[in-house]
Amino acid sequence: MNNPLSQIFRFILKLIFVLSAAVIAVGLLFVALTVFALSLLKSLITGRKSAPLAAFAHFQKFSQSGTWTSGSPRQPSSKTASGQVIDVEARELQDERREP
Repeated sequence: MNNPLSQIFRFILKLIFVLSAAVIAVGLLFVALTVFALSLLKSLITGRKSAPLAAFAHFQKFSQSGTWTSGSPRQPSSKTASGQVIDVEARELQDERREP
């Protein structure tokens, strides 16, 4: 037979483990949400896409099955299907943060 004192001890030990796991999970969720919010704030300040949004756009752009879109799978455009190559003029971009 189990001792009632050992049953109480096991219950308290399980409760401590569950509570500590919950605290760790909530802490990780808070850290992830904070990093995501700071990333979005940085993107608003700098005017560039945030990393999570850029990653989602990357997957959406190269999705062949249409999983990321509500429509049917993407069909190649007529410009790329015709085999024509369009050349562009290259120009050097100056970094405004660097001094000349």
